[in-house]
Amino acid sequence: MRPTLPDSLLSALSALLAARIGLHFPKERWGDLERGIAAAAAAFDMPDAASCAQRLLSAPLTHSEIEILASHLTVGETYFFREPRSLDGFEQHILPALLHARAHNTRRLRIWCAGCCTGEEPYSIAMLLDRLIPDHETWNVTLLATDINPLFLRKAAEGEYGEWSFRATPDWIRARYFKRKRNGRYELHPRIRKKLTFSYLNLAEDVYPSLSNNTNAMDVIFCRNVLMYFTAERASAVVEQLYRSLVDGGWLIVSPAETSSALFSRFTSVAFAGATLYRKPADADAPRFASPVPAPAAEPWRPVPVPEVAAAPTPASLAAAPRSTGTPAQAARDCANQGRLDEAVAWCREAITADKLNPAGYYLLATVQQEQGQNAAAVQSLQRALYLDPGFVLAHFALGNLCRSQGRQREAQRHFEHAQTLLQTHLPDDILPESDGLTAGRLGEIIASVQSSLPWIAAGT
Repeated sequence: MRPTLPDSLLSALSALLAARIGLHFPKERWGDLERGIAAAAAAFDMPDAASCAQRLLSAPLTHSEIEILASHLTVGETYFFREPRSLDGFEQHILPALLHARAHNTRRLRIWCAGCCTGEEPYSIAMLLDRLIPDHETWNVTLLATDINPLFLRKAAEGEYGEWSFRATPDWIRARYFKRKRNGRYELHPRIRKKLTFSYLNLAEDVYPSLSNNTNAMDVIFCRNVLMYFTAERASAVVEQLYRSLVDGGWLIVSPAETSSALFSRFTSVAFAGATLYRKPADADAPRFASPVPAPAAEPWRPVPVPEVAAAPTPASLAAAPRSTGTPAQAARDCANQGRLDEAVAWCREAITADKLNPAGYYLLATVQQEQGQNAAAVQSLQRALYLDPGFVLAHFALGNLCRSQGRQREAQRHFEHAQTLLQTHLPDDILPESDGLTAGRLGEIIASVQSSLPWIAAGT
């Protein structure tokens, strides 16, 4: 299709989309851009592409408008076990090394699929993990999948696929992990579906790495067939944020079409058979702190005027230890961002001991406990934070996510609704405390997206 809209209009639209979504539409793809805008026109109550384009350029885009555009402009072309050479490198080299290194200590593994589309990629990884970790119940595995398109996320969460999604998949995969339905489609086994957490995230705008959206301390990040759609400037910014989201020695896996020595210059490129993957140096610069002695576990919480937590004894060397920020809370964040969770917990407890009436210490402790797989302890810590400050928005949001992950959908909905009510007391551009820069307006959009893209939450079932 040859574009019929004026070049000036298409150029302005291209610049707007690059800035707000990160999508790159050079002149040779303006035909695709016009088709997408024409398809989205009805959702904006506009009769045609021209009027829709004028509407979009007349005022700042809202979050719901970005979602509509993403649903019409992003490509949903994927299938199970796509680009097998990259997956072979992960399965045969990266994953075995990680499992061996963690088998006798933390037994912890964190993987993020950024730009997960309709779920075939993260589910493929979940199936690999199911095969390669026989004692998976003894491991704390986080498998996060994010996308900007809420329609893709809804389909991914449903876990139901047609024949086209299996076009490069061995038959035994379907036999082992799927159930054929009467309509001819295939339903993924609940055991595999439960391994995934799907979340909305705009790689071009959202804050990451962040404890608040669980994008920190990743061992492996898959970001395949995503960067190619960004401008060079946006792709560089995204790669830098992904770099910081990885632990030292962590891996970034991109599509073979996206390999670039310039774009991934901070990584070490590692060639496997038919694939080049990127590793963050094991000695990458990161704040280091002399760790306080871990404190004993806190007693079960009861509603008393000042909740207590066991003190973290401080070694004599601590006062002289180098500290780039000078605060235990920031030391806890830095340790958590590098996956040093025991150290992070100890720093959290020191922060709480120093200021027992500050709910931020309990919130930070909860985020670390959740990463450790200690969900019950995380709930207690969040309840302590809310006892001290019932208006702590992020604590309600975190409790909602915890309840959602545990299948307690009605309770999750109540926390999300409470958070939305509290957000109304903030201006949209207000930076929320303990949020790593997240604004009140953006959190409201994220919560609304979670509720709309996951129908069982919206229905309160």
